[in-house]
Amino acid sequence: MTRSAHAAVLGGGLVGMLAASVLAHHFDKVTVIERDELPNGPMYRKGVPQSQHAHLLMCGGVSTLEGLLPGISQELLAVGARHVGLPNNIVSYTAQGWTRRFPEMRFLISCSRGLLDWVVRDRVLRESAISVRQKTEAMNLLGDRHCVTGVKLLDRQTQTKTDLLADLVIDATGSTSKANDWLVELGIPAVVEEIVDPGIGYASRFFQAPIDAGLDFPAVTIAPARVPGEPGKGGTLVPIENSQWIVTLAGTRGGEPPTDEAGFVRYAHELRHPILAKLVGAATPLGPIRGYRGGRNRRRRYERLHLPDGFIAVGDSVATFNPIYGHGMTVGVRGVAALKAELQRRHYYPGTSRQVQRAVAHAADTAWLVASGQDLWHPNVITTRKTRKSNVFARTLQRYIDRLTKVANGDPIVAAALLDVLTLSGGLARIRSARTVFHTLRGPRLPPLTGPTFTPAELLRVAHPGHPQPDVLASE
Repeated sequence: MTRSAHAAVLGGGLVGMLAASVLAHHFDKVTVIERDELPNGPMYRKGVPQSQHAHLLMCGGVSTLEGLLPGISQELLAVGARHVGLPNNIVSYTAQGWTRRFPEMRFLISCSRGLLDWVVRDRVLRESAISVRQKTEAMNLLGDRHCVTGVKLLDRQTQTKTDLLADLVIDATGSTSKANDWLVELGIPAVVEEIVDPGIGYASRFFQAPIDAGLDFPAVTIAPARVPGEPGKGGTLVPIENSQWIVTLAGTRGGEPPTDEAGFVRYAHELRHPILAKLVGAATPLGPIRGYRGGRNRRRRYERLHLPDGFIAVGDSVATFNPIYGHGMTVGVRGVAALKAELQRRHYYPGTSRQVQRAVAHAADTAWLVASGQDLWHPNVITTRKTRKSNVFARTLQRYIDRLTKVANGDPIVAAALLDVLTLSGGLARIRSARTVFHTLRGPRLPPLTGPTFTPAELLRVAHPGHPQPDVLASE
């Protein structure tokens, strides 16, 4: 089939740029519409309000990203992004106990969101077929209920409205997407939304790591305890570029972290273990504490609609997740990979939009089951789930994952299977295999740990005059 002439991508973030890179192989021209002015470097921008919080790209997302932009992970590491081995380079306190630092089984890449977006954007925009219209906002879709033919745009500087004709429009505008309203205006029924909202709120701050911490200092995570009727409180420390740490504290409805200095430190001390508070005390703050609310799990089921030709939604426009699980970017990347695979298989012809949308939705399935299932136990959770059957399945899966997590702390076979799921490297079949089920039912092979798993060398590297002997961090 001959190549179509023009595609428009709404949104110039990570997923939008990746979508543009895919479309450049199928369309003669790709126009990215971005309401902000894109920075010329690894900097924060207003259109990504959560970008000053911790961001992780799980290895399932890294391998998928490599398939879209070969060599991109090495480009990220070359400018300071961190390879964090799992579970060897993380000190983790789950609801079921401290995890052992077995030899590396999986990994993640950590860096600031600004750095990730900049490296990907710089790579994508080398493609001559792709252009960007900045400070321009999409107002609504052109066409009818059968076919989208373009998008009406607003120049935010001149307030001029213009029509941009396109054979395909990709919505990558994120969680605030107005695509549902636009489709309703064309005569399409409103999309069904599934929501599991624990009321997550979080507060983050950048720190300069202690000078001797080194580039291999582990990430740290403290998961909430499972106390009936009480909000969950947890936190993470993520090493990023420039020898910096991002420390993020998170709490569910009724237990959200404060954003003032004293409150931030107090909240860190109130977690199940004070390791984050002690590490924060050893580091140098960089900039203010920034809060964010609205980290709910939500799926817009566009794949169930009779979508018009010429329209596809991707990324956070389709599914958003409680950020504490670190799945959002990986799911977005996998959705673009699904777009690529479907276009390679089918090219682009009438009816393709609905088939591609189903593939994009499928890319979010595992992350949705894990995140929404774990968040159902929080008190005062708001959810659209009404049927007993769906809640029973989610809670049964969560009880099994809880058991897996407990056994994984003392069994490397179960740890590897669980990490496959949590890093989106494999589907749920990995934890349903006969071998994994046998080891899970048998129980852990090693006794539970009684304290965090820092090495003596790591403890010495973060010692400072205020805490010359940080015994509270040591393994017991």
